[in-house]
Amino acid sequence: MLWYGRFLTWKRIIMEERCFGPVRFLPGLNSGKYPNCHSLYIEGAGVLIDPASDRDRLIRLQKESGVTAVWLSHWHEDHITHLDLFEDLPLWISQKDAPMISNIELFLDGYGFENEDHRNFWRQLMVEQFHYRPRKPHGFLQDGQQIRLGTVTVEVIHAPGHTPGHLAFFFLEPKVLFLADYDLSWFGPWYGDRESSIEETIRSVERLKKIPAKIWLTGHETGIFESNPGKLWDQYLGVIEHRTQKLLQHLEKPRTMEGIIDAWIVYGRKREPEAFFAFAEKALMKKHLEILMEKSLVSKDGDRYHLE
Repeated sequence: MLWYGRFLTWKRIIMEERCFGPVRFLPGLNSGKYPNCHSLYIEGAGVLIDPASDRDRLIRLQKESGVTAVWLSHWHEDHITHLDLFEDLPLWISQKDAPMISNIELFLDGYGFENEDHRNFWRQLMVEQFHYRPRKPHGFLQDGQQIRLGTVTVEVIHAPGHTPGHLAFFFLEPKVLFLADYDLSWFGPWYGDRESSIEETIRSVERLKKIPAKIWLTGHETGIFESNPGKLWDQYLGVIEHRTQKLLQHLEKPRTMEGIIDAWIVYGRKREPEAFFAFAEKALMKKHLEILMEKSLVSKDGDRYHLE
């Protein structure tokens, strides 16, 4: 798994922990860049959200402050990395995302891995690097729920698209909105899972944009926005249209799926390992092709896609 080191530049925390009322922002290693993420901790209630920030910090948190329950915004590997530290605690997630954390084969199915070599690669990676252990949730978080956590009330927001059951959390009293993996980063949204959706991603981001927050927290990179992200909302969704336009330009000549992957529209250049990057490139391009074919802008003859 030597390739993994290119992602894991194991820097110590370079972002500061911040508190917004009882909502504590726990920054991930390497500024929360994949495969790390930022976590939240609700002081008083002891609820930890997305335990994948910094393993040593989370161990210390459990010893010094205590964790009573773990919530997950969704099922992806970079948000469950240190879930194994809390195997004896109640776990809450959306019902739609729960199957993928209960069984490694369902996890691989959730991404849509069909190639057996890719499945073997990811099966090993999940166990060795992301500490995957099958978990059954204690209960399910549902859209519109308002839950009292100590001195703060949190509203659960179902924001599908990234995953079918992706959740955001709005902490009412401090008006803090945790966007989770709608991270407003330059890379743009991920919608490459088997049941991900470009249309739902757009609807979810537009919904989150309208919530009257004063602080916006994300699962990756910048992490904290103390004023409205403004144009970043549109730039983030604009990545989808940019990918679409580049794909249409590439299809001015008929292309096989392999030819589309080789254009590296998403990642910009060929990257290794194939089981990670070529798979992800294909997964995202398939979503774009599905929409373009539904709109009769693209069709497929044999193994080649072409413009109508």
